[in-house]
Amino acid sequence: MRLKSDIFVAALIRRIFASGDFAAVEKRGAEEAGAIFIRQRFRDGSETLFGPAPQVFSDSEEGDVGRRFEVRLRRQNAAAVAAVIEKESRFDSDLWLVEIETENASDLFTVVNGDI
Repeated sequence: MRLKSDIFVAALIRRIFASGDFAAVEKRGAEEAGAIFIRQRFRDGSETLFGPAPQVFSDSEEGDVGRRFEVRLRRQNAAAVAAVIEKESRFDSDLWLVEIETENASDLFTVVNGDI
């Protein structure tokens, strides 16, 4: 069984703070199953946006049904990321948006389409 969105977000934020970095919920979505988007900000002002991976990546052979993400934008300016988030919000008003400020997100969540 997959974790509810609010529990996944709370655990993610706790892990980020434990590593000495910063995280915040920018938009709170549906507690049970809202789609989660993660906005990673870097010191140089660029941002990477992660969104839910397509369903084909949801189930693995081992039966792991954890959340998986894909890179939607990599190291873009804030305006480009905001435009994608706005478009996604119009499509799904129950989405979560979590902002993280960390240089290394590779061990925080699973990314299916390449390295972070």
